[in-house]
Amino acid sequence: MPYHIEPTKIIDGTLYTLLIFSVITWTLILFKIWQLSKNSYYNRGFSKSFWSAANLAQAKALPANVSRGSQARIARQGFAWLQDFEQTNGASLKYIGSPADLMEQSLLEQLQKEQRSMESGLTMLASIGSTAPFVGLFGTVLGIMHAMHEITASGSTSLDVVAGPIGDALVATAIGIAVAVPAVLAYNFFLRRVKHQRSGMEHFVASFLHVALRADAKGSN
Repeated sequence: MPYHIEPTKIIDGTLYTLLIFSVITWTLILFKIWQLSKNSYYNRGFSKSFWSAANLAQAKALPANVSRGSQARIARQGFAWLQDFEQTNGASLKYIGSPADLMEQSLLEQLQKEQRSMESGLTMLASIGSTAPFVGLFGTVLGIMHAMHEITASGSTSLDVVAGPIGDALVATAIGIAVAVPAVLAYNFFLRRVKHQRSGMEHFVASFLHVALRADAKGSN
């Protein structure tokens, strides 16, 4: 430890770092609850309206207040691909190949964008959950070193002199664990929610492909 830096400043810096970690953790938790709950609510409403439509044209014309959420954006991507394909009549390099495979690729690209959006912030939660205990332990080690120096300087080794400073130093470890536990629990919870919503999007992609290709086959007859 550099001698020109007071140990108490480093320990305080550790505690402030853990405080920042805690603020970030709870901000992300509240944001992800809002984001995933809102997306799930929008998907339920859109799915009900989409599959109640008589045909693709009616599904495409759903009002804006219904066409919200990740599944609605995937559907818009599919409709945009169909419209561009019809306008160019497939006369473009990007349309060389099976229309079904090309449309699926376009839908999966949008699905990946939606997944990245839902996963945003999870890496930060995982990082805080894994590093916060070590940051707290770092503060504890420095605190114990500082306490030992103070005890040596005082020349007394009685229990009441030793226990106080060391007990204060252990607070940093406790805070580190207290910061890490919500981050880890939230990460596991949100990861499961993201996987569940991805499963719903994958099912929607497969169903949209089936309906779109079937409608296209009817139109060509």
